Parts: sequence; structure tokens; C-alpha cells
Amino acid sequence: MTIEDIEREIVDEFDLFESWLEKYEYLIELGKDLPLIESSEQTDENLIAGCQSRVWLHAKLAEGLLVFTANSDAIITKGIISLLIRVLSNQNAADVLGAELKFINEIGLTEHLSPTRSNGLVSMVKQMKNYAYTFSNTK
Repeated sequence: MTIEDIEREIVDEFDLFESWLEKYEYLIELGKDLPLIESSEQTDENLIAGCQSRVWLHAKLAEGLLVFTANSDAIITKGIISLLIRVLSNQNAADVLGAELKFINEIGLTEHLSPTRSNGLVSMVKQMKNYAYTFSNTK
């Protein structure tokens, strides 16, 4: 699936919920399915700077595609990184770099996060794109 296809799926899923309380509950559920980072990769080096909670993110290249894993000590943040991984994992580096991630605004996520969580979201996206940039330049 393309990044845009996955984003459309997510928007459709969030449209099923009427309140933000329900959307937060769904976000928490998504966090339970997060592709977890290996404990050996849960290091300070993989800790995302700029997040209120602790978020570890790891990326590797598998058959030409980026594969992300992560973990967080906060349940909402786990859900957020889970969404980002769902969209950006198993994509090539060029597509990750070019992803506009319109779904974030379309589901209303940025307007319903606290300023510190919003900053964390930006930091997560930035780190994922940094990984994509790094892998696109290692040939």
C-alpha cells in the first residue's frame, strides 16, 4: 500500500468516532499493537529528543524498505508513534522523505494534543525522516 492509501484508511477509521474521547481510546488501542523496539535498541541513542515522554525509535532497511520499531512510556504517545509507523514503515526512503502526512491534520490530531505532545509529534516525524535521509544516502 502507498503512504496515501494508508493515510486514507486512518482518516476513515477516525471518522467512525464522534468524540475525541473515543478517538483517544482508539489511539490507546493502536498503541497496544505497536511494533516494539528490541530491548537492546532501547538506548539513549534511539531516544527522541523533544518529546515530553520517553520515545525510542529504531529503523532498519529490509529489502530496500524502511522498517520502524518503537516504544514509549506513555500510552497516548505509543498510539501516536504507532500511527506514524503504520504509515511510514515498509516504505522506501524516498517516499518517507516526500510524505506530507496530511492525515495528522485531517483526523484533528494536532489541534487535540497539548503543545508538548504536539512538539513530540513533530520530533517523531523529524526523526523518522532523518532515518529515511540517512538510508537514502547509504548505497
